[in-house]
Amino acid sequence: MPEVAEIFKSHGKEYLDKFQEKMLPSHKRALRDIVRCRTEYFGAHIYRCDHCGAVQLLYHSCRNRSCPKCHAKETKRWIEERMDELLPVKYFHVVFTLPEELREIVRSNQVVLLSLLMTMAALSLQELALDPKYVGGRIAILAVLHTWTRAMIYHPHVHCLIPAGGISKDGTTWLPSNPGFLVPVKALSIIFRAKFMAKAREAFPNIDFPQSLFKKEWVVYCKPAVQGSKKVLEYLARYVHRIAITNSRILSVKDGMVTFRYKDHKKLQR
Repeated sequence: MPEVAEIFKSHGKEYLDKFQEKMLPSHKRALRDIVRCRTEYFGAHIYRCDHCGAVQLLYHSCRNRSCPKCHAKETKRWIEERMDELLPVKYFHVVFTLPEELREIVRSNQVVLLSLLMTMAALSLQELALDPKYVGGRIAILAVLHTWTRAMIYHPHVHCLIPAGGISKDGTTWLPSNPGFLVPVKALSIIFRAKFMAKAREAFPNIDFPQSLFKKEWVVYCKPAVQGSKKVLEYLARYVHRIAITNSRILSVKDGMVTFRYKDHKKLQR
């Protein structure tokens, strides 16, 4: 089965010669690390059997977060650590999505704008949750950034796992929320849009943001995690230590073309 590392070995130099001036340093490092993963470059361990004397050489992984061969142990450990943090209450799954008009701007300014996406999503949730009509206290938020869809399209959005309740302002009392309702999504969408755009325009005064961004409804999803908080954690874990293009997605490499498998979410919904 073809692997990402093999494609990089065959075509990486050609790609760098053409695009390296436009590539982020982290992208260049990922390309180098993935090619060198589990080779002598990163060293190795030598194991000898005490009974038969057989020797096995195991090369070290690169541990780059973009490498499809790495991070199985880290993913398992991340899930276990988050499971230990879960409260014995119901949870909500909340998703904040940036509009299509922002994608190219965000992609060109990822460090600042992806950070704003995470921060403004959390602040918007906290602001509404403090209202006595909903929770009336401070909520806990586990947020994980996703930047692609099942169809491998650049699509920045953030998933949040939130317990159904919060802590009173003085920190002494647990305040349960309605188990079927956390905060109103329309109000959450408006607050999130206002907060994000205010900070984005402040950070990039020279960018001409489309006026449609201020008029359209931004997509915010907020539903009880009916499948269970563990299932949501397992879903989020795929993106904490994994990348979009895994070796299992690659079907063939022929005549300079890579054929890979993806899921069309729209067709799945039909």
